[in-house]
Amino acid sequence: MATQQDSLTQNIPVLTEIPSQDSVQYPSARPQTPYQVLRSLPKDATPAQQDSAIQAWFEPAEIRYSERPDTLHLPGHGVGKSIMDVDIPQYYRENFFSKDTLLHPELKTESFGIAGTPVPYTIKGDDVISSFLLGCFVIAIWAFIRVRSFFIRELKNFFYTHRVATQNSETAKELRYELVMVLQTGLLCSILFYFYAVNHIADTFILTFQFALVWLYLLVFLVYFVLKLVLYSFVHQVFWDSKKNTQWVHSFVLLIMMEGIFLLPIALLLVYGDLPLGIMTKCCVSVIILIKILSFYRTYCIFFKQNGLKLQIILYFCALEITPLLALWGILVMMTNHLKINF
Repeated sequence: MATQQDSLTQNIPVLTEIPSQDSVQYPSARPQTPYQVLRSLPKDATPAQQDSAIQAWFEPAEIRYSERPDTLHLPGHGVGKSIMDVDIPQYYRENFFSKDTLLHPELKTESFGIAGTPVPYTIKGDDVISSFLLGCFVIAIWAFIRVRSFFIRELKNFFYTHRVATQNSETAKELRYELVMVLQTGLLCSILFYFYAVNHIADTFILTFQFALVWLYLLVFLVYFVLKLVLYSFVHQVFWDSKKNTQWVHSFVLLIMMEGIFLLPIALLLVYGDLPLGIMTKCCVSVIILIKILSFYRTYCIFFKQNGLKLQIILYFCALEITPLLALWGILVMMTNHLKINF
């Protein structure tokens, strides 16, 4: 076998130097493969010389693909279609490896390994709650700076009885900021009751957006404030004059504003200070009790201090303060029970 191979190679002429394109003379035994051309060159031939020798012996020819039909298909099925045909459906073009990242490096690859433990949900990491509280804080500071003199004057008129008769009517600017502060109080009450509902009533609801429940609570609180003001005005116009009714309206709006100011640090401590929910509930109840005590004091100073009717204030306070508050609590709990998901 070795003797036959040596006899074949002896017929191939050995080129001692690379001929030029003009003086090249092709031997009678033309090499059939590039391997034979490279074997005819000296061992120290450079890659450029090897490339020139191959180009001298071979010329690139046009590639002609076979036009014969494909007969490799399953028995009983028709001839397969060419993927170059633009009219074939998309599922003809796709195969098992069409979306493989190893064949398509432009596709996004996923890291292999064991998934880590997900970060648990925290209130301080919630963007929606943080936005609400940040908005309440900015509104409180902004409104207090704008109407600071009006707020201080209302506080003096609230605690000093001899200055009640010198009440001044609000300007349009002061009335606008009062409405903003009332809206902030309703939003803070909604957020705090939402935390209570999630921890004591249910944590999943039928709403597509979980925090849409906060907006529903806000609507309930605003309706509660408006209905309570209308009820107060109706009762006061029946038993007292319009002057005392105006004094009470000022005090009522001031109490709502003070409630929002007291609830803001509680909400901030709950979210960013890791305040336990039980302590938060006690603080909110304490704020409500304080506001009711101030309301009782203001009612006594305006309506019952000079007429000698001491016992009627209890009936008045229970009918216009305690009963609406209990009704509000029942409506909020009933609405939450209807919206929760029962498993």
